[in-house]
Amino acid sequence: MTKVKRAYGIEWRPKASEDLLAIIRYIGKDNPVTACRFGQEMRNRISLLAQHPELGHTGRPGLPGDVRELVVHRNYIVFYRVLNETHTVEILRVKHAAQQMP
Repeated sequence: MTKVKRAYGIEWRPKASEDLLAIIRYIGKDNPVTACRFGQEMRNRISLLAQHPELGHTGRPGLPGDVRELVVHRNYIVFYRVLNETHTVEILRVKHAAQQMP
């Protein structure tokens, strides 16, 4: 008998939501259609964590040990943590690769 894996919930922290909105607004200054499409693409890639919470890798030195990171676009990294007790992936920040890390 095959065991069905239960999906994790995705919970966005306020700062992560603000990060993504700021990115979309910035892109939207030049091209609103591209900004909307880009925002949806980012959300779609992040939603993969519901089925594969270990998709990213452990964070870089200096970050707490439970923080993971996932490159969701060549220029953007999502920082998150997996909360196995509550079956939740907590999205902490969305950063441009050139920005200072959280």
